[in-house]
Amino acid sequence: MQDRFTFEYAVIRIVPKVEREEFFNVGVILFCKRKKFIGIKYFINPEKLMAFNPDADITVFEDYLNAWKIICDGSPTSGKIGAMELSDRFRWLSACRSTIIQSSKTHPGLTDDPEKTLEELYTHYVL
Repeated sequence: MQDRFTFEYAVIRIVPKVEREEFFNVGVILFCKRKKFIGIKYFINPEKLMAFNPDADITVFEDYLNAWKIICDGSPTSGKIGAMELSDRFRWLSACRSTIIQSSKTHPGLTDDPEKTLEELYTHYVL
């Protein structure tokens, strides 16, 4: 059990029309404190987006999610949020929102490889 570490994750979803409260999963964000890991993986299916909202501009959603990735990576272009501790970045990104990009409640788990677990969760919830 010592080679496994606790992690938290949230599923990222797009809400093309917030007033209709319909959404679909596009990604996963995962945080593992002991491994000093925060990662995000996402993909927006254009056909699915158009089925939910034919007027949606996919580049808007891609820009938002790219900003999330920049924050996860701690890039200097991510501003004050990207400079925060990993746990604070994760909490900020996974906080409850009522916007066009939301995340699920956070869920815990155990892993020995956060990157592999991120890929598995992404495959399970998004693909």
